[in-house]
Amino acid sequence: MRATTLLLSSLVATALAASGPALAEAATPAEKQVVDLSSAAIALRSVRGEGNATGKVAELYRKALIDAGWRADEIEIVPLDDTAYFIATWKGRNPALGPIVISAHMDVVDAKPEDWKRDPFTPVVENGYLYGRGASDTKFDTVQAMVAVMGLRKSGFVPERSIVLAFSGDEETTMATSKVIAQRLRNARLVLNVDGASGSLDEASGKPAYWSWQGAEKTYADYQLEVTNPGGHSSAPRDDNAIVQLSGALGRIGAHHFTPEVNDITRDYFAKAAAFVSDPLLAAAMRAFAADPTDKAAIAVLRGDPAYVGKIATTCVPTMVNAGHGRNALPQRATAIVNCRIFPGHSREEVLAQLSAIADEPAMTIREIDPEYTSEAPASPYDEAFVSAATRAVQGAFGKVPVIAAQASGASDSTWYRALGVPSYGASGTFMRDSDDFSHGLDERVPLGNIGKSLAYYRLLLTELASK
Repeated sequence: MRATTLLLSSLVATALAASGPALAEAATPAEKQVVDLSSAAIALRSVRGEGNATGKVAELYRKALIDAGWRADEIEIVPLDDTAYFIATWKGRNPALGPIVISAHMDVVDAKPEDWKRDPFTPVVENGYLYGRGASDTKFDTVQAMVAVMGLRKSGFVPERSIVLAFSGDEETTMATSKVIAQRLRNARLVLNVDGASGSLDEASGKPAYWSWQGAEKTYADYQLEVTNPGGHSSAPRDDNAIVQLSGALGRIGAHHFTPEVNDITRDYFAKAAAFVSDPLLAAAMRAFAADPTDKAAIAVLRGDPAYVGKIATTCVPTMVNAGHGRNALPQRATAIVNCRIFPGHSREEVLAQLSAIADEPAMTIREIDPEYTSEAPASPYDEAFVSAATRAVQGAFGKVPVIAAQASGASDSTWYRALGVPSYGASGTFMRDSDDFSHGLDERVPLGNIGKSLAYYRLLLTELASK
């Protein structure tokens, strides 16, 4: 543990120097703490399975809060299966009022070091970016919010409503802790989910372009496809080959495009965000799609951009395949996982039926797996108090940045709160270029240039929301 601490101290010193003149010369203690604590969290491999270090991440956060003045009895770390969840409560003057919850997760998607340019669990800062698994999803965002709350408490501010830090331990897998936390905090006034950047940086200038509050998200679902047959000797091939049959089905699913559509949130997003997109072709497509979601030319442009393809429709993509039992044997079984992100308004059962029809393989069976780990939830309501407070906080910290509603293409802990009728909003203080989003991918990173402004945003937002 001591060796890890010394390594992280060295990393922080290097990080501040390598992050550029603004951070190196003018970094406040709070900004340095964000880099320090984020690096320490990234170094802990909080991945489901053997050696899961999510509990150690929770202990790291617990120590930081206690060092900042929290009492031990204000912090809970609750083990669950091979992970844990974290709840820290700063009690307000009026316990009868629903708390303001800051939601995030401590676990990350696994990463293979041999595939990365840098070891995914050794935090590295280069050219103003922090690299490592969890940098953008979502240890850096978690730490920024937590450091902001610590600073607010140190300042002497006393909230009217309690402020609760609620961090799940398996958001990337089963969401069992996510579900438990939402049940425990179902009396919340609202939830601020800091999972992922809410601000967009201009691709050319790197300056804040706009900030979006996320009021809805797509439903997550996994489906298992399977083909079985008797198999046999590979020297006597037959037409009913499980691998060939499943491959054909997956090819048809991979080539299928679900019908594009809009709702009030996404229409507003495309119409307004287009003004801040530097690519004129993309901007025109966004405007055209907002006006007419059947516009084929606009759809083609949006489908061709990874940042937008998930915003316009349900998406289903094969993510795992397992087949065969011997190099010299015909396969007796071939299975695959297809992961879907379902546009609000459509059920998981509806999509299952569509996938079966698209696959068009009589020998194939299909079923949803682990349905208990996901939830269908409506959009959060438009909350004037939240939107106004968020707008003032963002513009107070970053200048006159436009504020736009958005729908997330992925799933988050917000779905469990929304399913219980608790308003939950994606409201991170991080700004990123779309081209820098490597969440779940190789060489994940997050820019460090706006830490001070992000901390100011959180302080302004929480001061207003927790005071009434």
